[in-house]
Amino acid sequence: MIYHVLPRADWEKALQEGVYKAASLSAEGFIHASKAHQVKGVLERYFAGHTNLVLLHIDEHKLTAPFTYELSPSVNEEFPHIYGPMNLDAILNVEDL
Repeated sequence: MIYHVLPRADWEKALQEGVYKAASLSAEGFIHASKAHQVKGVLERYFAGHTNLVLLHIDEHKLTAPFTYELSPSVNEEFPHIYGPMNLDAILNVEDL
């Protein structure tokens, strides 16, 4: 299982479009994700003070886009990166944050 934090409005847009495309997909070429133990740090570093967030619980084996683990030098940890739009049937749960 891997995880992705996003604003609720972005999730609602994905539901309407039938696929999720994070802004990072066009800007960086991939969608950022995390392992369970990394979510807290991601929230603290990138989403402090934000409201109306959701956490996607993603079955990485159901993704149709390729993903890989890559080193993030700023925290010296490997994070999962999804290299394409995320198919919604790979999302097993949507948790309010």
